[in-house]
Amino acid sequence: MTIVVEKTDETTFKVTVTAGRTTTHTVTVSPDVYEKLTGGAVPAETLVEKSFEFLLARESNTSILGRFDLPVISRYFPEYESKIRGMLG
Repeated sequence: MTIVVEKTDETTFKVTVTAGRTTTHTVTVSPDVYEKLTGGAVPAETLVEKSFEFLLARESNTSILGRFDLPVISRYFPEYESKIRGMLG
């Protein structure tokens, strides 16, 4: 499985996941969410990549939404914020 994160603008990222089938996702990360989850300690691309690792441990890449704001993950997986901080630290 591979995860490739490309920054398309200051808050938007294109994520390509290859795991059997290849999928492409557009993810937005507001500066507030980035700061809240990382404290500025890692690049936003790392936050997005680790977030996809979190998701892929729970569902297939074909089940992940094609376009979403990063905080949406918490709606489906309430443990996301605490787990992602651990994955980044």
